Amino acid sequence: MNRHISIFVAASVLWSVAASAEENRAYEIQRDMPLFLDSLKTEFTYPMAWGNSELKDFAKWKETAKEKLVEEMLLPPPRANSYDLEILESEKRDGYTAYKIEFNLTKYSRVKGYLLVPDGEGKHPGIVALHDHGAHFTIGKEKMVRPFNVDQAVLDDSDAWAENLYEGQYVGDYLAKNGYVVLSTDALMWGERGCKEGSDNTHLASVAGNMLLLGRNLSSWMSYEDCYATEFLASLPEVDAERIGCTGLSMGGYRTFMLAALSPLIKASVGVCWMTTQDAMMDWKYGRHERGGFANNLGGVFAQLDYPHIATLACPNAMMLINGETDKLFKPHAVKQCYDTMHKAWDSQGVGDKLETHLLPQGHEMPKGVQKMALEFLDKWLK
Repeated sequence: MNRHISIFVAASVLWSVAASAEENRAYEIQRDMPLFLDSLKTEFTYPMAWGNSELKDFAKWKETAKEKLVEEMLLPPPRANSYDLEILESEKRDGYTAYKIEFNLTKYSRVKGYLLVPDGEGKHPGIVALHDHGAHFTIGKEKMVRPFNVDQAVLDDSDAWAENLYEGQYVGDYLAKNGYVVLSTDALMWGERGCKEGSDNTHLASVAGNMLLLGRNLSSWMSYEDCYATEFLASLPEVDAERIGCTGLSMGGYRTFMLAALSPLIKASVGVCWMTTQDAMMDWKYGRHERGGFANNLGGVFAQLDYPHIATLACPNAMMLINGETDKLFKPHAVKQCYDTMHKAWDSQGVGDKLETHLLPQGHEMPKGVQKMALEFLDKWLK
């Protein structure tokens, strides 16, 4: 009996020593963030932001800030020599025709997409419909346009996604029915441009790391491709190149303000459920394990510009931002801070009426009511 007690006491002592050693073990990373995070954040003063910059002429500031943004986005993919557009199939719908197309998006990538063309002669306004992230990679463009002549599994996947985030209404089809030529393609890693091994957030992180070794930024690559897709849309005979906009939810909302900031072709944009500050994104209280899945990782840009400052590069063009009060991904206090920053910029240029911001009683979604708000805003500035 005494022998058993001695063994138990000895084991308890060893466990206590091991536990104490674990508690005292040195480390500098917790919850995937450096322990010196708060010190790092004090260094973010955003000297290139409008209002912080020594440049007081808005046009000069915009030119200089955009140059800095593009510099930090790393090398862009080279443009294709020609689009070599091919129409693969079509389907007549209520008030418009849906085309499955294929074209050269870059020198490296020939992609498939959906092009929706309204009935009637003449040139129409155009919209680039930018799909979300959702850690759901099996579909991309099919989140924005209802697919046709696809496997039943793809259609079921798309319909379920539309029901979950868009109240069952496809944004692209809704806009086409209301007179817009709509283009939607897959971002790299999504849909028909995914990983052979199966796309997920782990693969996304690995691909992003490998792209950096190749001198490219995966998030920037996506934005550059969105610019090229806009140029393709503007080249179509059915489209009025002076009346082009873009819209999207979540990562699509991020892609929206990035595209509006980068492309002079975008005259109006509606971004839904993506706007925040770097401070709120990288915060111990934020509680998220991954911060954007590399979809919004722009590296050195943040030494100069925060997200709302980048979005301000779209000024004086029309922009609407909509966020949800109960959206767990973007904290309302940070959203309000971004809105305030952006309104000051638009107001300073005498175009305050071209920026609309809304914080609605909803979560991370783009339901029919929000789509109606988007349509009315786009109609106002593109029709």
